[in-house]
Amino acid sequence: MAPAYKRILLKVSGEALAGDNSFGIEPAFLQGIAKQIADVANTGVQIAIVVGGGNIFRGMAGAAEGTDRVTADLMGMLGTMINALALSNAISRQGAKCKPYSAASMPSVADTFTARDAKMALEDGFVVVLGGGTGNPFFTTDTASTLRAIELECDVVLKGTKVDGVYSEDPMKNPNATRYDFVSYDEVIGKNLRVMDTAAFALARDNSMPIIVYALDDAAGLSGVLAGSTRFTRVGKHN
Repeated sequence: MAPAYKRILLKVSGEALAGDNSFGIEPAFLQGIAKQIADVANTGVQIAIVVGGGNIFRGMAGAAEGTDRVTADLMGMLGTMINALALSNAISRQGAKCKPYSAASMPSVADTFTARDAKMALEDGFVVVLGGGTGNPFFTTDTASTLRAIELECDVVLKGTKVDGVYSEDPMKNPNATRYDFVSYDEVIGKNLRVMDTAAFALARDNSMPIIVYALDDAAGLSGVLAGSTRFTRVGKHN
C-alpha cells in the first residue's frame, strides 16, 4: 500500500527531546525518536524535520530575565542547532541517511539552508534536519516549521508534542479539557489554542497546509500517525 504522504515536515519540540528531564537531551528518548524517523524514511517517505530549542534555551524567557530579545532569540537559534546535530547523528546511527542544515550561516557546523539544496537532498533519500529556526529573531520554530513545509512543498506538517492532539486547555493542568479530532485554522486562532503560535497557523491557513498534532511518545510512533492508527488532531479547512 502506498504511503499517505510522499513528503512530510515533522516538528519536534526541544521540550520533547528532554524526555522526562527539565533540561538537555535524554539519550534514550532521542534514540527512540530517531528510530521512528529512520523506520519511516526507509519506507520511502521523504522527511524534513524542524527542531525547537526550548530544552537548551528559550528566547522569550531569556528576554524576560533582562537579555534583549534579539540576542535571546539568537541564543535560542544556537540551541536548536545543538538539537539538530544530536538528532541528525541519532538518525544516521539508526541506519537512515541524514543531513543537517542551518538557517544561519555556520559552515563548519552544517550546510546553510536553501530550499533548492534541501529538496535535492530529500529526493536523494536523505532525512533533512533543519536548525536555526527561520534565521530571524521574533519568529518561533513553529512558524519555521510551517514556512519550511511550504518552501519544500511538503504534503503535511506533523507536530509531535507531549499530548495526543489539540485540546481546549492544557490537559496536563485540566484533565477535563476538551480534545478535538478536527479543528479549523480559524477556530485554532480564534480560540487561542496554543499548540502552535498564531503566526504558524495563519501561514498554514493562507497556504492550505494541513497540520497533524500527535503525541511524540505514542507506542505506534510516526508510523502509526501516517497509517491513521494513532490518535491525533488534524488542523485544516472546514470539512
